Amino acid sequence: MSATAPGTSSWWMDRITADPSVLKLLELVAEGGEVSARGVAGSSTTMLVAAVARQAPGPVVMVVPHLDDADEVVEEMADLGVDAASFPALEVMPGEREPAVDLVSARLGLVRSSLEGELPAVVVAPFPALMQGVPPVADLQDRLRVIREGDEIDPSALAEWLGEAGWSRIDIIENPGEFAIRGGVIDLFPPGGAMPVRLDLFGDEVERLHEIDPRSQANDRRVESIELVGTTEGLLTAGNTSFATLLPRTTTVVLAELGEIVEQGRGYWERVRDSGGVQGPPATLAALRDVAHCLLDVNEFSASQVEDRAVSLAPAPLPSFPEELGKAMDELLELAIEDDVALACSTDGEFERAGEIVARRRAIDAQGADRIRIERTHVHRGFRWLDQDGGSGFSLVPFHEMLNRWGVRRRGGRSVRGGASRQEFLRFEPGDHVVHRDQGIARFVGLGSLPREDGPDQEVMTLEFDGGSHLHVPLSRIELVQKYVGAGSTSAPSLSTLGGRRWKRQKEKVSDSVQDLAGEMLRVQAARSATPGIRYPADTDWQREFEAEFPYEETEDQVSAIAAVKRDMSSSTPMDRLICGDVGFGKTEIAIRAAFKAVEFGRQVAVLVPTTVLAEQHERTFRNRFRAYPFRVESISRFKSGAEEKELLGELAEGVIDVLIGTHRILSQDVRFKDLGMVVI
Repeated sequence: MSATAPGTSSWWMDRITADPSVLKLLELVAEGGEVSARGVAGSSTTMLVAAVARQAPGPVVMVVPHLDDADEVVEEMADLGVDAASFPALEVMPGEREPAVDLVSARLGLVRSSLEGELPAVVVAPFPALMQGVPPVADLQDRLRVIREGDEIDPSALAEWLGEAGWSRIDIIENPGEFAIRGGVIDLFPPGGAMPVRLDLFGDEVERLHEIDPRSQANDRRVESIELVGTTEGLLTAGNTSFATLLPRTTTVVLAELGEIVEQGRGYWERVRDSGGVQGPPATLAALRDVAHCLLDVNEFSASQVEDRAVSLAPAPLPSFPEELGKAMDELLELAIEDDVALACSTDGEFERAGEIVARRRAIDAQGADRIRIERTHVHRGFRWLDQDGGSGFSLVPFHEMLNRWGVRRRGGRSVRGGASRQEFLRFEPGDHVVHRDQGIARFVGLGSLPREDGPDQEVMTLEFDGGSHLHVPLSRIELVQKYVGAGSTSAPSLSTLGGRRWKRQKEKVSDSVQDLAGEMLRVQAARSATPGIRYPADTDWQREFEAEFPYEETEDQVSAIAAVKRDMSSSTPMDRLICGDVGFGKTEIAIRAAFKAVEFGRQVAVLVPTTVLAEQHERTFRNRFRAYPFRVESISRFKSGAEEKELLGELAEGVIDVLIGTHRILSQDVRFKDLGMVVI
């Protein structure tokens, strides 16, 4: 088994750049003017642009039709060792809400880089992003500030600029959009998911910049600079400058699938044509042509009518792989009899799992197995590169494509969000509903001060109760007041009467109910504690590989929850754990990892969901994650016929099915597991 580290040249990339048709294309690009290439498939366009970028006289701007295409290409470029960045679209319409700060930062950062002659080798831009204008150069300083080591800054002026941009000045930063200044230290927490950064000043000079942990406030890794975005208000309508006009005249423009680009641009233009700040497709394409040293359009089928400026390339789509792993591997071996095969793995877990699967076939001398090379590199869509002279070509096969795991994305970078701190919980806005511990539900009016005869004015928060009664609570007793949190109701709560008996009766009633519930919970817990549980062994290599195949970066909360679940599963006490989190927290992945641990050691797992639709969705999700392993996932719902359900229940009782997902039907008496080891609700 061989491997190529990300960021280094691969043998298949060398084969592409040595292909006669590609050599001819590179010669035409070097001459400049308009050039056309026909015959791309899968991610071969990315490889072609990478080859162009390595010999281009200036930056390459690759124009793609869709927003997601840009992120895919940048990920692939990174593993090819090409410096690439995305020029994102502002995903709002003119006049709508303000655009996301991270998108604004990325756009303005590339505008600044272009003006300073420091663009990356490849800029990947969805066509709608180029149709959207950028602020005039003179306006850039008001929109974006870059602070580097060695810069001299005026802390007061910086604080004023941040305040005008909507940042909040506090003592200790905990959330995006906050900053703090303490003597020669400035802490900044940019919106949009970036890490907070600490500036250490020597006088007015920035001596050092460090990322910081917002929870411990400790320094982390050192950084060279930080970009700060000012106000985003009216950014789209105010943008009347085309990004193309800021590019150097040495730029190579690549249009990936021109027909699709124009179609997507026309659709976007129809939605925004009555608003300012957006150019039409013809004007955007004209601006790109005006600045381009070379304009290269790359398409699957069509090509230029000027034959001496057009090149036909050799890629072809991969064959479809069966969903069953063994049959998919047979298809890969058939392919390897004809081609050299690179099996591209996006993660370490994929790499190890692929090596294990291929090694089994090599051990039995399966034909074609010796022509499969496993590479640790990221490719979104595979392709075959055919030898036009009749010799052996090669196939670049992403591991996730062989397993039919479409939509897999590589793990992203770090993102941090602040915890729900006490300070955040105590922040009130006028009109918020709050709860006074002794008086009940009120409406927060605001902060103020009351004069005192024997000293300075006393700072208070004013609460309004039913009937317009007001209560002034000294800030020294702020622990008596907290935000109102409703129990799922969208309507505003009724205000309590100041000094009334109703709130006291409600508290007494709740106290009695809580005691009854606590007693019942203690009885149940005592019974569970007296029953021996299943003690699962430590993580195996399969478990570690399975978890490494998760295509996203785990959040801190996910890591903590997963560790807690594994501690429960390694204990002899029956497991009873609640995982609580908002939509997008990643609860399903936590359940999937726990289920994998259970089924790997011969136990079955029941997954109980509230609706039939969710049962179908979770079946697909579980199957997608379990696809490379010999475990069977099924669901039981009204979508199954009587015969299918009878067969399924028989296999469940025999232990053939490892994970069963369903609604309350799972609780029926005729549903019998051979060896149930975990229930996920």
